[in-house]
Amino acid sequence: MDLKYLRLLAKEYPTMESAASEIINLSAIRSLPKGTEYFFSDIHGESGAFLHMLRSASGIIKRKIDLVLGKTVSGADREKLAELIYYPQKEMTELSNSGELSNEWIRLTIYRLILVCEAVSAKYTRSRIRKRIPEDLVYILDELLNVTDDVNKDYYYDEIISAIISTGIAETFITSLCKLIQSVCIDKLHIIGDIFDRGPRADVILDELMKMHDVDIQWGNHDVSWMGAAAGNPALIANVIRIAMRYNNFDVLEDGYGLNLRALAVFAAETYAEDDCARYLPNVLDDNIYDPVDLQLAAKMHKAITVIQMKLEGQLIAKHPEWEMTSRDLFGRTDFTRGTVQIDGRDYELLDKYFPTVDPSAPLTLSEGESELMRVLKASFEHSEKLQRHIRFIYAKGAMYLTCNNNLLFHGCIPMDETGAFQSLTIRGQQYAGKALLDKLGELVNQAYFSRGEDKEFAGDVMWYLWCGPKSPLYGKDKMAFFERGLLAEKSLHAENYNAYYTFSEKVEVCENLLEHFGLDPQKGHIINGHVPVKIKNGESPVKAGGKLFIIDGGISKAYQSTTGIAGYTLIYDSHSLNLAEHKPFVEGEYGSTPTIHLVEKLEQRANIVDTDSGKEINDRIQDLHQLLEAYKAGLIK
Repeated sequence: MDLKYLRLLAKEYPTMESAASEIINLSAIRSLPKGTEYFFSDIHGESGAFLHMLRSASGIIKRKIDLVLGKTVSGADREKLAELIYYPQKEMTELSNSGELSNEWIRLTIYRLILVCEAVSAKYTRSRIRKRIPEDLVYILDELLNVTDDVNKDYYYDEIISAIISTGIAETFITSLCKLIQSVCIDKLHIIGDIFDRGPRADVILDELMKMHDVDIQWGNHDVSWMGAAAGNPALIANVIRIAMRYNNFDVLEDGYGLNLRALAVFAAETYAEDDCARYLPNVLDDNIYDPVDLQLAAKMHKAITVIQMKLEGQLIAKHPEWEMTSRDLFGRTDFTRGTVQIDGRDYELLDKYFPTVDPSAPLTLSEGESELMRVLKASFEHSEKLQRHIRFIYAKGAMYLTCNNNLLFHGCIPMDETGAFQSLTIRGQQYAGKALLDKLGELVNQAYFSRGEDKEFAGDVMWYLWCGPKSPLYGKDKMAFFERGLLAEKSLHAENYNAYYTFSEKVEVCENLLEHFGLDPQKGHIINGHVPVKIKNGESPVKAGGKLFIIDGGISKAYQSTTGIAGYTLIYDSHSLNLAEHKPFVEGEYGSTPTIHLVEKLEQRANIVDTDSGKEINDRIQDLHQLLEAYKAGLIK
């Protein structure tokens, strides 16, 4: 082995004893059961619902409580204990205000929490659990969780709990214990795209994700839209603002990210003063708490940014003929004198004909006011410290796809043509398809943020294509019909047809070929996607291709729940099985609605860490440490 590498390794393990100790530690770890993985998709800013799913481990914590305390504690008290674990500070404040936070309640609650914590942490090493405990409480919690003397156990508990009460740290201790249970239940978190848009507070979701000990993100088209906006792409800046206007999400823009919308409000109010903008009234699914905006003004702002976006998108389409999207520049081909647009040889009348900023001879040119507005908005996006911090986190933890423990994770699709062959996309004169396409697009997504000059501009344009392009693996439809839906009455023009992938991927052999294409075992592997809401109320199933494919967009977003009939899915992969949690609509303050959990696949034998990707890394580390030991023994390294 390369001595240069071994010398670097020796800095971490400077003695034979330390290297041998780590070999023993890693050998023990790989024999433990694998941790529980949680898969979420299409969160779409629904911070309340998503945070509840995290805090409850999608219903698994309640199942553990029932398993541990089901024979000794009433159902109502188990429900209250679950709510305490999910929201410890809130629940204890309410108990304190009502005079119920007695020493007896504290004593009994700590005892019950310890039993639950022992159950959820049983398959982990003590050192792993200690790392998740607040430093000030490590000793106490470690002692309580690892009492081995059954004869004196109750007395030992009583003494420690009495000391906790007498020193006045009971509420802090209970809060830490509840958060430890939450943390231990979710070992690894996979987010399969679309954190942003439609829901009220994507920023709150990202704040929480940044606290997680092990999380990865597979980018969705809504994520890439925000990433491109943060990188300065004007069309995507307009896009994320337009969607926020459409769903009345002012809080995430102004309170969440400190983006200055005053210039847009002033411009819209002046430019569209004579227009009621009735077609642009927001779809109000959530109220703005911190930045309420009059709905009439919001409608004007929505129209103003929509017009700007259509102009900027038309410019991009003209700039990149290789994308073959000329037919999608409907705004540029509109006859503004007559108020019509021609599609497939037929003229359609616009539902809105008032466009005071449009020059009919050059419809894609921004007016002077629009140009100045976009300059201000671009600066606001680029200088939002919190937005940039969140976007860097998404880059650090994200990719176009992920292979993990024999599962292939990506948001949308692998573009296919009508024969089932991979579709090719031309990028700077070279064609890419399949895995090579996702790899190349991943490079460009990074260049859009981290590069400078021409490479950055080109990559930023590609980010827009990923948002809505017909061969985009993140979008996967033949068109994005927001022009037609907003301005044309003809319903047939509103249809967006899915890529052929969505038909072919329901075949077992196609999924097996895809798994093999990405270097995975086609017999044991699974494909896990989001992006397409599963309409369970219409009889659709999230499990397809004989259990090879999981589509886990079940409608966490309120915008989709009337379509899906439920309120989201969580796929849960523990050491025994794959399970699908089917969620009910989340109501703030009502936490007793436990999801329905379905067993979808039972493992032939319990999976240990040695059977996972982490196990392979541990095996490699052990081999390296053995080499280091030999180098010490041979005197090659002192």
